[in-house]
Amino acid sequence: MNLHEFQAKDILARYGLVSPGGAVAITPEEAEAVARRLGSPMIAVKAQVHAGGRGKAGGVRLVTSPHAAREAAAEMLGRKLVTAQTGPEGRIVRRVFVETGLASQRDLNLAVLVDRTLGELVVLGSPEGGEDLEERALKGELKLERLPLGTGATPRHDEALAFAARLGLTGDAAVALAGIVDGLRRAFVELDASLIEINPLALTEDGRLVAFDAKMVIDDNALFRQPELAALRDDEEADPIEVQAQHHQLNYVRLDGDIGLVVNGAGLGLATLDLLREAQGRPANFMDIRTTAKSQHIAYGFGLLFDNPAVKAILVNIHGGGMQPCDTVVEGLGMAARRSGRKIPIVARLAGNNADFARSRFVNFGLPIVECPDMWTAATRAVAIARHGR
Repeated sequence: MNLHEFQAKDILARYGLVSPGGAVAITPEEAEAVARRLGSPMIAVKAQVHAGGRGKAGGVRLVTSPHAAREAAAEMLGRKLVTAQTGPEGRIVRRVFVETGLASQRDLNLAVLVDRTLGELVVLGSPEGGEDLEERALKGELKLERLPLGTGATPRHDEALAFAARLGLTGDAAVALAGIVDGLRRAFVELDASLIEINPLALTEDGRLVAFDAKMVIDDNALFRQPELAALRDDEEADPIEVQAQHHQLNYVRLDGDIGLVVNGAGLGLATLDLLREAQGRPANFMDIRTTAKSQHIAYGFGLLFDNPAVKAILVNIHGGGMQPCDTVVEGLGMAARRSGRKIPIVARLAGNNADFARSRFVNFGLPIVECPDMWTAATRAVAIARHGR
């Protein structure tokens, strides 16, 4: 779950991160009032959408008066902001963050994330900040420094200072960076984050390290133990179909292919997705049925596939367990097929609890299926059917 910039800054302030003061506005008048309260000769007006690249797209404006802040907010609010990360459909700006504008001597970048190859937390730092860092890193034009954190342990002070030195910081600034790193580490672990990024982290003219921008992503699977963060979810920023799927006990992500994919388990889903891609197939979605889903929830998920005109085949890969037997999935599929009336070839690999009974349910629903004994066979058959109808 993505947080807005203003939410991330507010949360990370509890972990010692310093950022310019500000407040959210949903009207131009509110933006002007906030700017007056700040009393700063420079004001930043920033569109709050879940996408990077706002500055280049006109979503960040520096102004020098409350009246100009009002005008900048009026130009953003209610408008569609298209950035390199939103795609051509863009995002509607529903709120702006109005904060004190500060001058920067130099910008850095700092991020905490999981290195999935090594299976450990790592802090990545760059002696430069900016909006095109990922592109420059891929081109090898950006110097990235690493500070491994293992499973989230506090880095030794000398290690943190050495990391700061590699980013070009010395003296008090290096000590301050070591404190920021440990604060972000604690936030990452305690709040079940999957990414925290501060870009830019500015070294101001008075020698402070100040977060000019902040990005924070929370692991959706851990939200049940983070109710305070879950309450911050902005459903207006999310794909409405994916939001509805969440309400139906489904983890659903829209993709742009022609094979509908249904599994029960995130790991099984990722493995099936990999196999489908290895077989040169194009998945239309990722759909993981949660263990809490009932047959009506599953029927809703299959309904999304029947309603998608791009879907030419459905691949069902189910390993039935105690909470999610195979026949429950087939019952949901049958309900959706009857409601839709649309005939889509179904390739199924069923294993585990009630697999044999599930096969009989396919017959009862009158659903012709192509049953496969293993995952790879199922993936290749689904690709062949989507391409050639057989």
